[in-house]
Amino acid sequence: LAFLIATALDLTEIRRRLALPREESRHLFTSRMWQTSQATIVGPMVGAPYAVMVLETLISWGARRFLFLGWCGALVETLQIGDILLPDSAIVDEGTSGHYRNASQSIIAEPSARMNVEIQVLIQDAAIPSRSGRVWSTDGVFRETPRKVRRFTRMGARAVDMETSALFTVAAYRRVDLAALLVVSDTLAGMRWQHGFRTEAFARGRSAALDVLLQMLPRPNQGER
Repeated sequence: LAFLIATALDLTEIRRRLALPREESRHLFTSRMWQTSQATIVGPMVGAPYAVMVLETLISWGARRFLFLGWCGALVETLQIGDILLPDSAIVDEGTSGHYRNASQSIIAEPSARMNVEIQVLIQDAAIPSRSGRVWSTDGVFRETPRKVRRFTRMGARAVDMETSALFTVAAYRRVDLAALLVVSDTLAGMRWQHGFRTEAFARGRSAALDVLLQMLPRPNQGER
């Protein structure tokens, strides 16, 4: 089991919760990696090309189950800052996925169905509010234009991020299990950008997402799920 942690903030928090000393980590490209008896934790990683570099490396080392924890921007008013989104699909609008798929294939990438179900069960058991839905993944952070927002919202996107569609695509290509958990950090709903990085709602959402992540760890005397 490997946790792919997008942001330095969440990586610091998971390190604190698991009491992982920095000196016990190693470099993986520009990320840090900890390997414990329960899981591998790697981060930070931002953007599809870099996230896939990390994913491909871990696959080559034998990892077969992954959970990506990242942040996203809401595109619809039904998603609020601090909400947790479990993506059930992702629209490919980044350049990395094209190296793993044919032009004739759908631009919709999907997670591991069994891992998504596993995470849904953990979320429900913990009574943590969450949503599921489609995310749009893009390389062009500053090109999230009104035209694109309208287009991808019509295609069912509820949020936007930079990595999810590429991670789904590569995991399917390599036949490994991968799911994502995203926390809403800002919103473009109504075509007005509003950030929530310093809000209490966002802090609560991040904490709840980390609770879910840690629930995936095998218990003592219990093998990996």
